[in-house]
Amino acid sequence: MKLKVLIGILLCWFVFPFLAQCREIIDMSGRTVTIPDTISKVVAVSPPGTYLLYAIDPTVIAGLNFPLWKNEQKYTPASLGKLPVIGGLVGQGRTLNREVLLQVKPDFVLFWAWRDDAVNRKFETAIDQLDLSRVSVRLDSIDDYPAALLFLADVLGKKERGEMLYRYAMDTLREAKAAAARISPADKVTVYYAEGPDGLGTERATSLHAELIPLAGGVNVHQGEELDHYGMEKVSMEQVLMYDPEVILVKEKSFFDTVFADPRWQNIRAVRDRRVYLIPYVPFNWFDRPPSFMRLLGIKWLMHTLHPDLYQIDMQTETRSFYKLFLGVDLSEKEAREVLNL
Repeated sequence: MKLKVLIGILLCWFVFPFLAQCREIIDMSGRTVTIPDTISKVVAVSPPGTYLLYAIDPTVIAGLNFPLWKNEQKYTPASLGKLPVIGGLVGQGRTLNREVLLQVKPDFVLFWAWRDDAVNRKFETAIDQLDLSRVSVRLDSIDDYPAALLFLADVLGKKERGEMLYRYAMDTLREAKAAAARISPADKVTVYYAEGPDGLGTERATSLHAELIPLAGGVNVHQGEELDHYGMEKVSMEQVLMYDPEVILVKEKSFFDTVFADPRWQNIRAVRDRRVYLIPYVPFNWFDRPPSFMRLLGIKWLMHTLHPDLYQIDMQTETRSFYKLFLGVDLSEKEAREVLNL
């Protein structure tokens, strides 16, 4: 251990020669990491990590995982879109641009310590080969967000902000779980999560990508263990008809704009009852893809959507408060209605 500490100090001197001092922290995977005392540049190698940085201090973000989507450009500063694209360790053939990352010279690389050790080792090796400090956070579930917000804010020297966001996250999760516990099994709403332009991609009940459904008092109709980390499992129209969900949550606006007129979907209960909802997605998705802190607002929206009588909340007011706290954005009433797809 003493040797590791010495190596860390020497690395700090060589990599950060103009800084007064370095410090040691213990990250969320239990590792001791040496980082500069003052943090000004951080690169996260997965979108959830980048979004976590954004919630705490967007000015320290030194690179993006991919160019900003159109919805991400709204209510985020123009300077964010001008950052270099570094890529990320997010699977599905996507890679990290090591040359650009080394040019940026971040104070540390923020790493999502995924629950799969084999995946972690592969990504850890890719980062460690670059001789950059690696700080890990746990984001396997929405339940991890309070601690992750508090931890990262402390690392960035934003402890007071971290405590504010932590309290909001804890209160939100406690409130949602208490409300869901009051719902009897017979009153839980069956939900199909429709992904892709045809609505025939979805997630299994155990997937991280659909974890808000049971938390909001719903039942994911596509049961079973997830097949892989990526998800978006293809299903047939016949299978969706057999599920006959009470509610359909839609990720893609292109599918939402056509589902009510598509004859293939007309016999499904959710379509007949007009209980098909486009998930809010500005500036970052409130439900999934990629998962982010926006799910703390998303769980309130979903609980109110599934159980409006049980969970009565003014979503426009709540949305405006959330955007002010987490994004530093003052939404008008009109803008709040727009992001809620009203």
